Amino acid sequence: MVGGTPYFFMGREAAFKHVYVWSGIWQTMGWSSIIYVASLAAVNPELYEAAIMDGASKLKCIIHVDIPSIMPTAVTMLILNTGNIMSVGFEKAFLMQNNLNSGSSEIISTYVYKVGILNGQFSFSTAIGLFNSVICFVMVIFVNWVSRKTTENSLW
Repeated sequence: MVGGTPYFFMGREAAFKHVYVWSGIWQTMGWSSIIYVASLAAVNPELYEAAIMDGASKLKCIIHVDIPSIMPTAVTMLILNTGNIMSVGFEKAFLMQNNLNSGSSEIISTYVYKVGILNGQFSFSTAIGLFNSVICFVMVIFVNWVSRKTTENSLW
């Protein structure tokens, strides 16, 4: 309609990863913006007034007031999102998966579904799921430890 040629995104393996990542960014952008705007709303206005009185520009206010103020929220969100790295979302990957892009769209959760439910290998799929959960748990513990050592902000 605008003169471009159609591109079959869901039929190319190379395009699946881009579509998946960018749709995930689009999917979580609204909630993340609510969290960060709420965190910015909690910043004391006197900090901005003091920075302006000291001659700070808008960019300096962002660097020296806003970013340090939202850093505990950003670190907490990082730690919480670390647990979701290995479980990237069964529903979206399963719904976007087809025979043409299955080489790059197969993830752990869809593999567990295919092995456990479709093939009936319940013990093997349980072992895969448990291994996935243990890796996620170790990653959350590690990121929390690194966060506590570097920024002095952590979940526990």
